[in-house]
Amino acid sequence: MLFNSIEFAIFLPIVFALYWLFNKYHRVQLWILLLASYLFYGWWDWRFLGLIALSSFIDFFIGIGLGQTDDPKRRKLLLGASLVANLGLLGFFKYFNFFTEAFVDAFSLFGMSLEKSRLDIILPVGISFYTFQTLSYTFDVYKKQLTPTKDVLAFLGFVSFFPQLVAGPIERASHLLGQFYTPRKFNYSLAVSGVRLIVWGLFKKVVIADNAAILVDEIFTNYQDQNSLSLILGSVLFALQIYGDFSGYSDIAIGLSRMFGFDLMMNFRFPYLAQNINDFWKRWHISLSTWFRDYVYIPLGGSRGSIAFSVRNVMIIFLVSGFWHGANWNFLAWGAIHGLMYVPFFINKAHQNLHQDSFWLKLPRIFLTFSVVCLAWVFFRADSLGQALDYLGHIWSNEGAGNFIFSQTKRTIIFAVVAFFSLFMLGTEAFFENKQKSEVLLPSKYLLILALSIIFFGAFKNHESFIYFQF
Repeated sequence: MLFNSIEFAIFLPIVFALYWLFNKYHRVQLWILLLASYLFYGWWDWRFLGLIALSSFIDFFIGIGLGQTDDPKRRKLLLGASLVANLGLLGFFKYFNFFTEAFVDAFSLFGMSLEKSRLDIILPVGISFYTFQTLSYTFDVYKKQLTPTKDVLAFLGFVSFFPQLVAGPIERASHLLGQFYTPRKFNYSLAVSGVRLIVWGLFKKVVIADNAAILVDEIFTNYQDQNSLSLILGSVLFALQIYGDFSGYSDIAIGLSRMFGFDLMMNFRFPYLAQNINDFWKRWHISLSTWFRDYVYIPLGGSRGSIAFSVRNVMIIFLVSGFWHGANWNFLAWGAIHGLMYVPFFINKAHQNLHQDSFWLKLPRIFLTFSVVCLAWVFFRADSLGQALDYLGHIWSNEGAGNFIFSQTKRTIIFAVVAFFSLFMLGTEAFFENKQKSEVLLPSKYLLILALSIIFFGAFKNHESFIYFQF
């Protein structure tokens, strides 16, 4: 069930009305949320429900087991069981075919021919997100930073909470789980701020991202026939598409949560206003980058050793992050590129005092950072590593010099729509950042303008799923 679908437009008012109708009955509210979340998730494929329930119960009972023992060996055994179960399920559904093919290709280097066999595996929607969410709970309980819960209803709700279930933000139990214990009263101001974020997120999704997707798909599908300018614009348009798509989803998720009285962490903080790659990663997909920092980077040793040791850990994080996004070499390349760009700034600590300059002094750094991010996005959007390299090669060679993607009137109109509203979006974000705000909450009088923009300029015929559903 997509946020931008008719089904969800029917689903949400019913769940919202039932939830607040029973505001005096906290446990009933939890049951309503849990059943609604399972209906929301099962809408794609009811077979996925067994998987999320299994993952939830594994970590629930492992958490109880960790709370009942101080024996180091037993605690490590329980933690290992959680890792094997969760990463085993994730690895099978997401990476089985990748590793099988890589194994066969490795043998072919030595002149041995093995038959490639692929399993027709359906990737469960959002498995990477809820797997990391349940693992964070087990890690925190293991480190005794969190008391294990005995409330199975609250825990199941925490794992399956429908606003952020399939594409985050990846919440920590220390922040979200406790909110399921507390009876809720309707907060008008919180709900209104939620509606504002929902409208802003839908605007970014259907006006910017879905319109940009029309052009991006055509450019990347026929990149061999396009000139350099078309290909450069293709990478820029994809940068706008993925940001409008993913941050739009996060805004809607946070807004929906506020309507039900819950608070989710901010997942984006105006990343295209970043002044270097380090700054970018403090703003982009914050819930994932902080997850890797806390549960991978720091346990590896973080920056406590030599510079070489710290650089090694940084590169591991970026490679793992790339691989988390997909079982393909181009995602690993995307992670490696960001890691290599990150390291020089990491060593020189160039992230300090970036925000004290005037806007005009910041602008060249913002433009340069955005340019290198767009370059890396080519690897993220391409179907394979070879296609990404070939795409960049065509930019350099300009082989399709006679073909310009926007020579047709229809494409030019779509491009104008994307360009205009993207400038509006980035300008609005720059305004709110200058006001030292971490999110865009437009006054209510502007919501009508956004709503009209969605109605008249939304790409409803190009009904796109959210990009991060595939991860």
